[in-house]
Amino acid sequence: MKTPTATTVTMSAPSKRQFTGTTNPRELRAIAALLRRPISRQELDSVAGCSNSPELVAGLRRRGLTAPCERINFIDRDGFKCRPGVYSFTPSDRRAVYAWMAARERTEVLL
Repeated sequence: MKTPTATTVTMSAPSKRQFTGTTNPRELRAIAALLRRPISRQELDSVAGCSNSPELVAGLRRRGLTAPCERINFIDRDGFKCRPGVYSFTPSDRRAVYAWMAARERTEVLL
């Protein structure tokens, strides 16, 4: 029996994308909330006005942000252990968003 050749793992996208911004109102509301503080998935649904905030955050990640999700230990109202996710921005995410906001503001002033 022959040993199969090793395959090389390649990334389909560059590892470091630059955040280019968004005009999506839900994403803008999510960004504003995440700039204030870490926020749970359920709260982000409410703040952003959507019912699938994991997909909303995935969209932000596709645009170049990291937005990690930390799983925390929690006891729900029925007394069961659960592990809800809490989203936050990394320092590099904050820098990228602030840079995009400053560039957008400069562009609007020129118009």
